[in-house]
Amino acid sequence: MIDRQQTSPPPYVVRLPVRPDAGRYLVLTAVFVCAACGLVYELELVALASYLIGDSVTQASVVLSVMVFAMGIGSLLAKRLRCRPAVGFGLLETALALVGGCSALVLYAAFAWIGESRFVLVGFSLAIGVLIGAEIPLLMSLIQRISRRDAEGTVADLFAADYVGALVGGLAFPFLLLPWLGQLTGALLTGAVNAAAGGSLVLWLFRRDLTGRWRAGLLVANVTVLAVLATATVLVDDFERAARTAVYGDQVRVAVHTGVQEVVLTGGRSGPLDLFLDGRLRVSGRDEHRYHEALVHPAMRGRHARVLILGGGDGLAAREVLRYPDVESVTVVELDPGVVRLAQTDPALAVLNRYAYRDRRVRVVTADAFTWLREPRGTYDVVISDLPDPGITASTKLYSQEFYGLAARVLADGGRLAVHAGPLASRPRTYWTVDATLRAAGFGTRPYRATGRLAGPAGPDRSTGTASAPDDWGFLLAAPGRLPDLALAPGAPPLPTLDAAVLAEASWGAERTRRVGLPASTLVHPRYSD
Repeated sequence: MIDRQQTSPPPYVVRLPVRPDAGRYLVLTAVFVCAACGLVYELELVALASYLIGDSVTQASVVLSVMVFAMGIGSLLAKRLRCRPAVGFGLLETALALVGGCSALVLYAAFAWIGESRFVLVGFSLAIGVLIGAEIPLLMSLIQRISRRDAEGTVADLFAADYVGALVGGLAFPFLLLPWLGQLTGALLTGAVNAAAGGSLVLWLFRRDLTGRWRAGLLVANVTVLAVLATATVLVDDFERAARTAVYGDQVRVAVHTGVQEVVLTGGRSGPLDLFLDGRLRVSGRDEHRYHEALVHPAMRGRHARVLILGGGDGLAAREVLRYPDVESVTVVELDPGVVRLAQTDPALAVLNRYAYRDRRVRVVTADAFTWLREPRGTYDVVISDLPDPGITASTKLYSQEFYGLAARVLADGGRLAVHAGPLASRPRTYWTVDATLRAAGFGTRPYRATGRLAGPAGPDRSTGTASAPDDWGFLLAAPGRLPDLALAPGAPPLPTLDAAVLAEASWGAERTRRVGLPASTLVHPRYSD
């Protein structure tokens, strides 16, 4: 009995500047902070990759799967550091703060100046995942150096602190860091918090576990990392301006984060105006008239006293609707009030939309189009769906059968729905999926397209992942339960992209639909031609 007592490990194995219970809570606090920072790094990579590359589902899948795999590798590699857990954890957090804090900057720089950020994304996901995965084994070793009693309870406390920290980090990113600081500054601040938490834990609480040489080395490393992050934070505005110039060219006039998206406006003084939303070319002054004329005017054949525009905050679809003097009211449902405000106040954009928002017939509703359609608000003769490209994951619900069912509820008898369905030539599967969805919702459809789409400016079109925009726009004119007449409304202004031959039905439509696997009854009209 006496021998067993003498050989059993002592309950406290390291001297601390505080009571053991307080030291235990300090370690758990560090676990909480590190978990929150780790999840912010993860969400930062997903958000920035979705913005730069597009297709948020794919980017989230890549980041999460690579990170989880790398965390397993990190847990295995941490075995080599458990002999000196304080030193190992101090080095680990210093590296994680630097890599995680600078990840957004480097990813954005790779996209802006190299044009390719996928490999950088995977590299950062691997590096951050390995470092995060090594944290828990080392923290377990540290907390056991404070007390070896109740090992099972210690494991439970450690994971509880980790999960709660992840919850706080996951909520802080979209509701605090992103809207108040932005992606780049938010990542840098998170890195600074990470470095401060890890450094203070090791250099103060476990300072007696360190030799003088290691204390000095870790102190210098932490101060250096904090200095790098602070310097980057001070210079982040200059960096963003330089990166925008590299991406969009040297004529950037407006670059704002509206709370919904990033809005960039270029040109308009000495050249064509271009409007980018979250990095995607939304309006090009060189060819937008082709798009908006083709979207609006075929739907205006028939009664059009009351018109509903879903999206279209730039006012350009409203401009085309207001060409008809017998239009009584135009309701624009736009999610981002910042876009509407820019369309009202920016001189070049206001001239382009012909001051549509000054017309008393125009009423703006700031709301999500899907949510707004859920509550009946009267009926409309024409509904124009001028929404983001259907290839963008975030806009998927705006091209769903449920959405079109809601749109049908607000159409008056004889009403028409016009839908932008993405480029037909380069993404036929997306286009015909929208057509099939409309028909599944009870609409008859008339597909058509407009060509003459010009290449984008210096900034790439991230909806396609290519350096230039597609060469056409695809549209669908729909009406509940019947095939609408695809023809110009009487009194419509002449369209330079449309002539009488265009309004004839295509003899090759049935063959085209068979080739893409849709019912042969789908009719396709020839394109708008130059």
